[in-house]
Amino acid sequence: MNGSARDRVLSAALELFAEHGVSGTSLQMIADRLGVTKAAVYHQFPTKEEIVLAVVDPALARLEPLAEAAEARRTPAARRRAALTGVVDLVVEYRRLSAVLSFDPVVSRLVRQHPAMASIQRVVALLTGPSPDDATRVDVAVVAGGLILAGTEDTLADLDDDTLRGHLLTTAARTLRLRMV
Repeated sequence: MNGSARDRVLSAALELFAEHGVSGTSLQMIADRLGVTKAAVYHQFPTKEEIVLAVVDPALARLEPLAEAAEARRTPAARRRAALTGVVDLVVEYRRLSAVLSFDPVVSRLVRQHPAMASIQRVVALLTGPSPDDATRVDVAVVAGGLILAGTEDTLADLDDDTLRGHLLTTAARTLRLRMV
């Protein structure tokens, strides 16, 4: 494989995941897309799960610094604003990835087992604030699900990143009754 073989495998895998889902994509399909042998793919990644993790890791790796930056804010409202802004930035930056992998059961299982799950829980706690009532917990769940869906929504694919980011922040902040001062 020429160039960065690893990057080429990940790019081909992401395309195939978009077309067939993770479960419907085999290592052989990835090899065929690249015009290489399955052994060449195995040389880069011994399993499909490792490919999936390599595809999602850049986004997951951003969660801990996002949580740390938000936690460093002085007030609960400032922490919530920082967490929300960070999450929206992630959704916008990784919307192609989100569209491909968000609802795949293989990806869900791998993310639930990933060390980044602790950071996801920290971000959720930042968004709910201390001692959240039931309504706040529901609001955060709706916003989280809505952000993921917005990242996957084909009808929003024509929006540039800044426009999408602005609308997502406005809508999410309104739902969370959070002033984005």
